[in-house]
Amino acid sequence: MMDPILAQLCKGEGNDLAQLEGTIPGPVGTPYEGGIFHIDIQLPGNYPFEPPQMKFSTKVWHPNICHQSGAVSLSAEFYLEGKWNPTVTLQNVLLSLQALLSRPAPYGPQADKTVSDQLTKNYSEFCNHARNWTEAFAKTTAPVGLKEQRLVEMGFPEARVKRVLEEVDGDEKRALERLTSNKHQKIHHHSS
Repeated sequence: MMDPILAQLCKGEGNDLAQLEGTIPGPVGTPYEGGIFHIDIQLPGNYPFEPPQMKFSTKVWHPNICHQSGAVSLSAEFYLEGKWNPTVTLQNVLLSLQALLSRPAPYGPQADKTVSDQLTKNYSEFCNHARNWTEAFAKTTAPVGLKEQRLVEMGFPEARVKRVLEEVDGDEKRALERLTSNKHQKIHHHSS
């Protein structure tokens, strides 16, 4: 397990130094605790004089991270609040993203409205949703890819498996129940 304040950085696929991957652990005492979150980092051609583009490749339920694309709200990225400072290291940026998980900011023009509304209207439901997504998508014990693979191996179409897993917040058992009941309904419907 990673140290709670350690953010790791490694090369992305191949030897492309402009494409990196950062990894941060979920902060202790938050719904993200115990999760490992992966961040895609794209360095622009004139880096470090221009900020890196970052997005979470691990699905995360947070108002400052798009729950569909993983894009980090520009207003939330500490290094873009003012002017980008080329002396800020990628390690510091990753640590700031980890801190962002501890301090969701539901207000602002770029906050994810769906998540923000849930956070402000029903905090316990937000925490449960975020914890479920952490369990489903950020825990190394059963990564989403493995859940998808197991369900696809049972004969379900991959696109449908992905959609259903998202609908049930990554709960593999509920996804299987939904997939089998839908499959049964379709078979039953065609036989009448």
